[in-house]
Amino acid sequence: MHGLARSGGSQELLRWLSGRADGWAGLLGGDGTVLHGVARPPGPSGSGPAVLASPSPGGAGPATLAARCARELTALGARSSSFDKGAHTALLYFLDTPPDVPAPVLAVVGRRPLPDGLSTLLADAALPLAMCWAAESVERKRRRVDLAESRGREAVLHLLMTGQLSIAHQVAGALKPSLPDPVRVCVVECAGPDRAEAARVCADLAGGRSWIVRCPVYARHLILVVPAEAGLADGLLGSRVASVVDGCVVGTSDDVPLADTATAYRQAFHALAVARGLPERHARFGSTPELALVAGAEGARWADALLAPLLAHLPRRGQDPGSQELTATLASWLAFSSHATDHLKIHRNTLAARLRLIGELLGRDLHTVADQAALDLALRIRAMPALPRPADAPSTPAYALDGILRLPAVRSWAVQQLRPLGDPEAARGPSDPHTTLRSWLEHEAQLGPAAAALDISVPGMRKRLTRLETVLQRSLLRAPSARYDLWLAFRALDLANGA
Repeated sequence: MHGLARSGGSQELLRWLSGRADGWAGLLGGDGTVLHGVARPPGPSGSGPAVLASPSPGGAGPATLAARCARELTALGARSSSFDKGAHTALLYFLDTPPDVPAPVLAVVGRRPLPDGLSTLLADAALPLAMCWAAESVERKRRRVDLAESRGREAVLHLLMTGQLSIAHQVAGALKPSLPDPVRVCVVECAGPDRAEAARVCADLAGGRSWIVRCPVYARHLILVVPAEAGLADGLLGSRVASVVDGCVVGTSDDVPLADTATAYRQAFHALAVARGLPERHARFGSTPELALVAGAEGARWADALLAPLLAHLPRRGQDPGSQELTATLASWLAFSSHATDHLKIHRNTLAARLRLIGELLGRDLHTVADQAALDLALRIRAMPALPRPADAPSTPAYALDGILRLPAVRSWAVQQLRPLGDPEAARGPSDPHTTLRSWLEHEAQLGPAAAALDISVPGMRKRLTRLETVLQRSLLRAPSARYDLWLAFRALDLANGA
């Protein structure tokens, strides 16, 4: 029994007891709730493997009998008892546990006559079972605390990504450490399914001063928000993590103010796409201007006008989402697509209903790259520090986006975005990267239709885009994707060329 307690815990002990009793064994709460239950399958000898069992509502199985007897034992105020019900006998013992652990009832149900010495055997098993249950209760509490802390850190990251700094600082103050400012974001992609070891290594290397969050969208990702200071954020942390944690890949952002954490996350995610193809498994985001800043005051005025119906929305019922919740939903959808359900912790039907409402409010089709790119740019502009709004700027969103994209600074930005692809006039064949990207964007970033338009296979299309991720140093196939910036860049150049 002690060997089973060390190797398998209460579950294995119950499995062994069910075999000795040739019946059912389990632990129950005083109200009859089955906490763990194991039964021998029917057979001439009862020698088959034990299986988990639970009471069936309204049934008369051994688990149901044990639950009824546990309630009777609790009502009697006794520590142990025996109950005969039909052809079965139930033996019950209250286990002795520490004061802070609720005492469960050990119950064994078998057909009469029970094996000789079974009651003595159960009395002997009560001590190791009680020790196992107490240890497992502590472990369950630890896991709940870890889960609560993980969810709390995830909530802080969500607040940072949506620009709610004041609340983020309040929550972070309780969890520790305090949020740094400025920051650098690292995205660590772990080779295995378990991120715990990678998180421990990252915490050790960062000296306890970084915020480590398990990504709610990608199960293999850790998100690190680290101080932008020498020793941590000078490019060493990401490379050290990549060298210490076997098989992991790290993407690192530029230094940004804490208010721009969402931008830093996008940068780190794009750098991660580049790092996957490098032998050192680490990459830092290449310096590039942010279109939200390049758009300037005219862009700020356009973004305000475009998003005004959403920001002014008032729900008709108290339980309906308000403007802030809808804006967060839109930002999550644009960043993570269908994975927004994991990011926001909502059902896919709830997400679909919110997107329909957002589309109606804004008069946009949220499933087209053109409208997605416009809304993504508008949200990024609003996330920037306050910019002056010129009084004479145009305020009609349908007109203003092309007006913004015609600005000389935006045209220069577009040229810089597409420069890694080479001269657009040098080649016009189907394998030209400009043609590949345009076809992909024109077909709403869908691999199948784009591949058909270029007369290649879907795997061939995926390989082309994967190679272009390295060329552009941006993520294309996985969200957050650079497809919005690429669409805007192509559109800006088309407008400049009179298209």
